[in-house]
Amino acid sequence: MSNNKYKILVVEDDRNILSMIQTVLDTNGYQVLTAQRCQQGILMLTSHVPDLVVLDLGLPDMDGEEFIRITRRNSMIPIIVLSARTEEHDKVSALDLGANDYITKPFGTAELLARVRASLRINRINLQASIPTSVFTLGDLEINYDRRQVAVGSKTVHVTQTEFNILSFLSRHCGKVMTYSAIISSIWGTMDDGSVKKLQVNMANIRKKLGCKPGEARYIINELGVGYRMLDQQE
Repeated sequence: MSNNKYKILVVEDDRNILSMIQTVLDTNGYQVLTAQRCQQGILMLTSHVPDLVVLDLGLPDMDGEEFIRITRRNSMIPIIVLSARTEEHDKVSALDLGANDYITKPFGTAELLARVRASLRINRINLQASIPTSVFTLGDLEINYDRRQVAVGSKTVHVTQTEFNILSFLSRHCGKVMTYSAIISSIWGTMDDGSVKKLQVNMANIRKKLGCKPGEARYIINELGVGYRMLDQQE
């Protein structure tokens, strides 16, 4: 089945890599938009409203992380980072800013296409999900989906983009055990050797910010070896 209903913006300053990605995506039925500068990409994102962005970080006018930061102010469009930066802290930084996936160069075209399909699939599922209210409440915990804000009692809790996405995902499935793989796929779009540890670190930070004591069954339950469950309003 053709994928031509999907529009992909590729922001990459290397002409050879840009041409290769454009050819691969075009051959596989996607509509492709291209930009070689961060500012140009931001303008095209606003004017063309693509379904997904493939983003290089080492852009000549502005670092790609700034593109992610600006985009996440008002859009949850999937972003796949494609970068020569291989250090763990670079990957974590991009993902924490709101990137959905991270591929290091050099890369295979089959892997790129698989990551594109996965990100589009996850985004489609999220868009189709039924959200009965824009605000989730559980005791004194309040999650405002529209404002992307979290509060406990009357006090605002400052969370990262990744932490909010985790809370949002769990709260929209409250009462159900969500496996590690389901959470990781929803938040980051892919699994790697450190994915579960990365999730656990984020969860520890979330629980601390929400004022949960170690071992306390408050708001979120850790189903050991399986995943996490957000309590529902009846518990």
